[in-house]
Amino acid sequence: MNKYNVIALAVASQLVIPGVLAADATAQAQIEKIAVVGSRIALRSATDSVAPVDIITSAQLQATGLTETAKALQFAAPSYSFPFSSVTDGSDAVRPANLRGLSPDHTLVLVNGKRYHSSALVHLSGTVGKGASNVDLNTIPITAIKRIEILRDGASAQYGSDAIAGVINVVLKDANDQGSISAQLGQTYQGDGEQWRVGVNNSVGFANDSFVSLSLEAQHKNSTNRAGLDPRQQYPLLADGSADPREATFNRKNHQVGDAEYDNLALFANGAHYLDSHGLGDNGKLYGYAGYSERQTTSGAFYRRALDNRNILAIYPDGFLPQLSPKIRDYSAQLGYEFDLGKWHLDSAAGYGKNSFNYRLENSLNASLGTGSPTEFDAGTLSTHEYNLTLDGSRYLAFFNDSEILLALGAAWRQNGYEIQAGESASYINGGYDNRPAGSQGFSGFTPESAVNQQRHNLALYTELENQLSEQFFWSAALRYEDYSDFGDKISWKLAGRYDITDQLAVRATANTGFRAPSVQQLYFTNISTLFNPDPVSGDLVPTESGTFNNLSPVTQALQVGKLRPEESLSYSLGLVYTNDSGLTVTLDSYQIDIDDRIVLSSSLRRSDSTVVAQALAGTNAESARFFINAVDSRTRGVDLVVSQRVELGSFGDLQASLAYAYNDTSIEDIHLPAILDSLQDKLFDHIEQVRMTEATSHHTGNLGFTHHLGKFTTSLRFSYFGPYTIGYSKEDVRYSGKTTTDLSLAYQATDNFAVTVGAQNLFDTYPQKRPDDNNFNGIFVYPLTNTPFGFNGGYYFVEGRYTF
Repeated sequence: MNKYNVIALAVASQLVIPGVLAADATAQAQIEKIAVVGSRIALRSATDSVAPVDIITSAQLQATGLTETAKALQFAAPSYSFPFSSVTDGSDAVRPANLRGLSPDHTLVLVNGKRYHSSALVHLSGTVGKGASNVDLNTIPITAIKRIEILRDGASAQYGSDAIAGVINVVLKDANDQGSISAQLGQTYQGDGEQWRVGVNNSVGFANDSFVSLSLEAQHKNSTNRAGLDPRQQYPLLADGSADPREATFNRKNHQVGDAEYDNLALFANGAHYLDSHGLGDNGKLYGYAGYSERQTTSGAFYRRALDNRNILAIYPDGFLPQLSPKIRDYSAQLGYEFDLGKWHLDSAAGYGKNSFNYRLENSLNASLGTGSPTEFDAGTLSTHEYNLTLDGSRYLAFFNDSEILLALGAAWRQNGYEIQAGESASYINGGYDNRPAGSQGFSGFTPESAVNQQRHNLALYTELENQLSEQFFWSAALRYEDYSDFGDKISWKLAGRYDITDQLAVRATANTGFRAPSVQQLYFTNISTLFNPDPVSGDLVPTESGTFNNLSPVTQALQVGKLRPEESLSYSLGLVYTNDSGLTVTLDSYQIDIDDRIVLSSSLRRSDSTVVAQALAGTNAESARFFINAVDSRTRGVDLVVSQRVELGSFGDLQASLAYAYNDTSIEDIHLPAILDSLQDKLFDHIEQVRMTEATSHHTGNLGFTHHLGKFTTSLRFSYFGPYTIGYSKEDVRYSGKTTTDLSLAYQATDNFAVTVGAQNLFDTYPQKRPDDNNFNGIFVYPLTNTPFGFNGGYYFVEGRYTF
């Protein structure tokens, strides 16, 4: 059965929604009915739910003026974080995001209520969620989205693995949506980062409310650059020992630190066909969606100076900036049929998803090949695929106190696959020239030894009960059993209840266990490449050959790392909901999430750290090793507050105000390692990694939004606060202060069909705190390369035109 239930959007729009609604969306909200993730029982509104649910409409996403789905969602929901990163290899193209300060892979993403596949990329650099592979929300264009629902509660018992922090459900546009054509232009205050986006959506209706909704979106963004000048010596000294005269004329802004150049094309189709009874049950509905997106980004690595032994002067006499230019392709499809059979409502569906990440290098070389080195490389491809088959059924049964209980039963089968294809030989071989480093500079290619093609499958069975026992009391329970082909089975449960103390005040609570199965990326990713690690004495970044070894590797077996096990969680939440007749809604929810056996990507262990490590690495070219391991128990506590109020101003129009605040804090309760590695605890999951897990995400975030409607004008004003955060370094941690950004836009409805919007993001050109002088790589990296909550591009202004039909 469909896992979501019909409620009035007019009610839902009163919950914790930071952000703004366009005038046409407000009118639409009064009549349109929608489905909400987290409950199966009919006619439960978001403010009536037993767990906190945020609903972000397409109008809210569009009003941000942002062209990326994930970034727009960050400014609409404070509990969702999408930090900025630069010079972080593939993570420049697919940035990690998280919910409630947990890992990116602790959030389950659905599209139209069905599981959506993850990205093939593994985050290997110093970003939040290092070692994780998140769902890439930017594969779903804003043009195709009707709304996004965020369930801020553990839901593994309801939906399966990954739903420890919560669930994000992306609902695609359908027959009820107007067709639209939109175009946006913008650039930063500094004159770079120019971008444009064109989006088209149209629904074609058929008999009996059947429809197909098509969405096409294309966008381009130029890079931004906030690098400082490089003061270092660039050229080898002349024969007489004097400086090369080119030092005086060299362009010292040689790094590219900022947004990557970005091209994206996406096509999504969503449809449904309603059937009369034809032997397939009553009230039949054939439904499905299909999506395709293609993206290419270009970002910079560390600059190789002319005097660097990683450079060949005959090819790059002035040095070079390697550019990582990956191509990302994403495919998704879902087909289902739901119908009534007697007193049962049944829903069967089949889904497929695939994501590929092709590493390509431009403006690079393999120094070990000397003057014969190519300057462009195909460094290999990561890809993941997923098949899902589900069958759900539900019916109502008579229950205590003349109430009815909803019984839901279901089964699901899923197959996940992961593949690494080796790069071209020039991207990884050692040509032996002058003892120079091997592999394509910027990212060394995947070797044939790194190539894998593995898969696993699992079977799930679940049951749920929901009951409105009385006017005041609602309760639900869920139990789920999953059996995985690689690590065995797991059972999770959930209990939830809500009691209405008065017509205006209610208390709600949940308790649940959860789990996250090791991803196929974590199970099978392997590579030996050149990484820049801090020197233990000087703290400077130095290149070393580092291996990331999977659980199949003799290296991890020699270190007794063991097979990866699922992460297990125990969560509690307690909340209050207040509503009144004047349009005021207040929700306050607290939570605690304990996670045991969190999977982390270890720090790099060097040969010199231990004879055990040296023996394990014997026979490999790697000077260090890192691997995925169940090593950490953590506890996350937090509070979410949302306040919303609508005020009629008579002849001055109306005002919608909303306040949203999210607090979370993660602590490490225990670090447990194999006995053979116990003496290496401070190196294997070192201080830098511990700080990254607990302090790199702001503990306090929030926003205050106002939307004012007056005649044909809609003004939107939003203040977003991002609290302090800390980044660990080998020398000394740096704590960065909190900042507030301001966004302002003005929309004018020129005709019934055409509207134009002008606006500014980060109106007052706010930048994050700069890195200290002794921690900025000779002044080149002015701002933190990772984890800055809102980036360091500064202000951005835009204009958008939208035609609806």
